[in-house]
Amino acid sequence: MKIFSIKQILVIFVLVFSVIYSLPTFYSEVPSWLTSMNAKKMNLGLDLKGGVHFLMEVDLDEVVKNKSKKLSNDIRSQLRKEKIRYKKYSHQNNNIYIEFNDNSFYERTEDLIKTSYQNTFDINKININEMEITISEDALNELRIAAIKQNTTTLRNRVNELGVAEPIVQQSGKTRIVVELPGIKDTTRAKDIIGATATLEFKMVDEDSDAYAAEDSNQISFNSKLYYDDAGQPVLLKRNVILTGENIVDASSGFDRNSRPSVNITLDGPGAKRFSNTTDDNIGKLMAVLFIESKSEQRIINGESKRVTRKYEKIISLATIQERLSKSFQITGLDSPKQARDLALYLRAGSMAAPMYIIEERTIGPSLGADNIEKGKISVIIGLILVLVFMVYYYRVFGLFANSALIINILIIISIMSLIPGATLTLPGIAGIVLTVGMAVDANVLIFERIKEEIKNGSTPLASIELGYKKAFSTIADANITTLIASIILFIFGTGPIKGFAVTLSIGVVSSMFTAIIVTRVLANLLYENKTNLKTRKLNI
Repeated sequence: MKIFSIKQILVIFVLVFSVIYSLPTFYSEVPSWLTSMNAKKMNLGLDLKGGVHFLMEVDLDEVVKNKSKKLSNDIRSQLRKEKIRYKKYSHQNNNIYIEFNDNSFYERTEDLIKTSYQNTFDINKININEMEITISEDALNELRIAAIKQNTTTLRNRVNELGVAEPIVQQSGKTRIVVELPGIKDTTRAKDIIGATATLEFKMVDEDSDAYAAEDSNQISFNSKLYYDDAGQPVLLKRNVILTGENIVDASSGFDRNSRPSVNITLDGPGAKRFSNTTDDNIGKLMAVLFIESKSEQRIINGESKRVTRKYEKIISLATIQERLSKSFQITGLDSPKQARDLALYLRAGSMAAPMYIIEERTIGPSLGADNIEKGKISVIIGLILVLVFMVYYYRVFGLFANSALIINILIIISIMSLIPGATLTLPGIAGIVLTVGMAVDANVLIFERIKEEIKNGSTPLASIELGYKKAFSTIADANITTLIASIILFIFGTGPIKGFAVTLSIGVVSSMFTAIIVTRVLANLLYENKTNLKTRKLNI
């Protein structure tokens, strides 16, 4: 009796819990007494709420190209630092070719690379004085994986800035990312925000060289690069980068003392230290803020349509360093408050590791989403009614037990979906609920048929109930565990709608085991356990 009383308490608790936390889903406006208990509506996915779906392709070749260029510059700087002389140094097709003055420099370089860049490069010996350096395949794979992860994280941060409720941002395959924004209306702005690869670089102006002369002669020092300001005037900037967007931990848009758009920047520890030292050493000199954005474009090359990535660089600020700057400072010279807001958003969310472009875009209107919800409701209601009628007709009173458990099961699914952070109901998720309706009574069918068999074998009604639940348990557990394993695999490897189906199915499998085994057993015990004439009376099954 003690075991049953504990079960009864558990069932009452689950019933109250599921009713309270499933209620908000049926309200157009959630009452305050429900919100005070952290009860909220179930989050609806893109296909139910309407919104926009993007499939983004990540340009990993550009990642490798940029990383290779950076590593090449690093190696060149180290060779100069170590006073290793070479006749020729070239960087082509992501490979570095170096021809040395003699073999001793070759050997020193080989040792330097193996020590400083462990497992990053493969060194091919062309002859005793010449080597070819290539990025190893393991390093390339790590680079690609890191780029996808960084882009996914950055996209997720940017989407959160848009204020979208329960967005989906996840990797799809090796080079693609899926972005779903339920309820979004301004698709143009969403596309601009998630597709932008903007970042900043802070560089000193090369005031020792004449920018106009460099432009006319096209002869520019290796340590400098020619840019143009907003007025179209040439400006020489030193190649050495003081700071990048990666050093920025916070950014907010605002206005300066003259009511011009600005961005307030906060740096991390290493960035603040480096920026402080540089500005302290260069008081009275010009520093530029370079806005860099990569855009993917479709072009006709040799008669074929190909997608190429172009990098756009623009000087957004040229200012004289008046004093030592440190962790917090302000960028001015922006064209508009919108540019300031967007730039602050990009910097807060982080920079993209690789350019991306949209290869698929789908927009689902709110009316279509409402239609999907209505059809989903109808399918659940029809399926539920048919199951309820069948169970009552075929199993009588025990059919009523199963029906009660089934309704509690649906309430449990809704309440858990409302409570789990990030859980979103999709159209396939509704299909998962419909499937759960059938699977929930399937367990009871096994139990009830086992009870019938025990009665035919001559067992008493109470013994038949006990044996029916006991003997059917292992079969029910095996069937539900295998289904649960399949749904977990779907969730791990699936995307978007498939995950939605897997979530509702997983919750439904676990809750149906509870309702089919515990709830119906409690109801049967309540009705039959204390019947004095049950030994001579038949079960209504």
